[in-house]
Amino acid sequence: MPTWDANRYLQFATERTQPSLDLVGRIMLDQPRRIIDLGCGPGNSTAVVRRRWPEADIVGLDSSPAMLDTAREAYPDTTWLLGDIATWTADQPFDLVFSNAALQWLPDHMALYPRLLRQVAPGGALAVQIPAHLNAPVHQALKAIADDPAWAERTRAAQRSLALEDAGAYYDALSPEASRIDLWTTTYYHVLANAAAIVDWMRGTGLRPFLEALADDNERAQFEARYLAAMDKAYPPQIDGRVLLPFRRLFVIAYRREA
Repeated sequence: MPTWDANRYLQFATERTQPSLDLVGRIMLDQPRRIIDLGCGPGNSTAVVRRRWPEADIVGLDSSPAMLDTAREAYPDTTWLLGDIATWTADQPFDLVFSNAALQWLPDHMALYPRLLRQVAPGGALAVQIPAHLNAPVHQALKAIADDPAWAERTRAAQRSLALEDAGAYYDALSPEASRIDLWTTTYYHVLANAAAIVDWMRGTGLRPFLEALADDNERAQFEARYLAAMDKAYPPQIDGRVLLPFRRLFVIAYRREA
């Protein structure tokens, strides 16, 4: 897991928050009493949940103290917990287990997702959004550059840091205990200033574990320079000089069967 910089992550707060708005808008629960946001980060997605259900008891959980410090400062009326999603279990079931752009950092989704659904009260929901862009140039370039013999061994863990299955696999994993499953994908076209802005975007998420694996600032500068050149080639400017970054995301909502 990479360490996180809340300020860098929130540099694109509007773009990063929109998927949580879209996910919350599709959850068919009227008045969930207890909600947890797994991988809540700096609290931007938790705030979306709060606006939808202002009377609920809401908890945000994240493994990054820096992210939680930012969340506590911005949203002091919410309970924030330091914890690891991989080992988390509910002390009592939640009506909604919510996660926006966090579970991709965890392995073995075919075991993880059913386990999280079992933390949901009967009739409640597990609602998840994860990036589904691993075949896009923005990610493939990272892997290609990381294959350089100069740092291939050290970046091996970073290359395996993101997990994604196809929609059918999530359906099969969740259906034994779900009364209904909704799945869909959305491609967001983020309008960014230039290729350098794409690098800035990725510094806040997928680029970070690669940079952390390198030996020093000199190596990191070399890696970023090659990545910028790849982004400049893969995402040519539009007529106004800006670039479009297509970013595909997968959404899953599973409703737990009534007891």
